[in-house]
Amino acid sequence: MSTLPPCPKCNSEFTYEDGDQLICPECAHEWSATGETEAAGDETVKKDSVGNVLQDGDTITVIKDLTCATATTISTAKSTVSAR
Repeated sequence: MSTLPPCPKCNSEFTYEDGDQLICPECAHEWSATGETEAAGDETVKKDSVGNVLQDGDTITVIKDLTCATATTISTAKSTVSAR
């Protein structure tokens, strides 16, 4: 019986193989079984609706249109949040 390495993200010992990938059922992290490291790591690039890259501390406004079955107009809910 071969032993698989623990998850590099959460150190769970309950990893399993799926093809050439190793998967952690506790945190859903997937990595290569051949030992190749990820080029970009865990960092993702976050962009706004027009493609501008968001940095930590940027302020954005989230808008959602709300419709009501009895109303003839659409009301808009706005909230301002800080990107992280």
